[in-house]
Amino acid sequence: MTELTVSADWLKERLGDPRVKIVDASWYLAAQKRDGKAEYLAGHIPGAVFFDIDAIADHSTDLPHMLPDPAAFAAAAGALGLSESDTIVVYDGLGLFTAPRVWWTLKVFGANDVRVLEGGLPAWKGAGLPLQSGAVKPKQALFSATFSPKMVRSFDEVRAHLTARDAAIVDARAAARFRGEAPEPRPGLASGHMPGARNVPYDTLADDQGRLKPPNEIRKLFQDAGVDLSSPIVTSCGSGVTAAVLLFALARVGKFDVSIYDGSWTEWGSRADTPVATGPA
Repeated sequence: MTELTVSADWLKERLGDPRVKIVDASWYLAAQKRDGKAEYLAGHIPGAVFFDIDAIADHSTDLPHMLPDPAAFAAAAGALGLSESDTIVVYDGLGLFTAPRVWWTLKVFGANDVRVLEGGLPAWKGAGLPLQSGAVKPKQALFSATFSPKMVRSFDEVRAHLTARDAAIVDARAAARFRGEAPEPRPGLASGHMPGARNVPYDTLADDQGRLKPPNEIRKLFQDAGVDLSSPIVTSCGSGVTAAVLLFALARVGKFDVSIYDGSWTEWGSRADTPVATGPA
């Protein structure tokens, strides 16, 4: 099994290595008022390509940044110069926010060796390491996509899990949104959570430098939230992005029977036929 993360020093020593590809996965919520693509063009790790999670997505649905089909993903990844056999290092502009989503996406489609840069772009900048501006034009590559269905859950599958109680559903949203005390940022969504779900806000899993907390602290956060770590786990959030932070953290503690509900609360909370609970889990 490959390592989950690499340090800025590790990556610095491999800049220009054709076997190591670098991906900027920066994306922001509307409330953050930042533009991931513009920031990438202004300054990124040398050689990094930009992975746009809204563009590399299923455009046949109005749900945001859902996974594309394997053929579409293979074409997009190949255009970024990525192959499933490369060592791919992913980072984002906040440290640990959207990089796990792209890490997970690459692995869903069969990439063998994907890692996340510890501390992301802030750690790189903090170490005084160089930046490159403008777009990178990679050489076209062949990405042979093999979809892994066990890493993804659909609406119907999540509803079946809730009925059978055969998996733990863990929500990565902020506690106030989970409890239904704060409105959802997307209009038209109910406030609250899936009945029986547990809440581990994604930002509790990293330190103030955007690095994953130690395994013992991660394990305790899930256990304190009432999550049975011996059962299969499905992670969810607002739109399937920060759910990947939970999955990534669980991988750090050796928990791999974890999948993401890709539609997440944007899908569940928009439907008239779904039960919604409020208050603490």
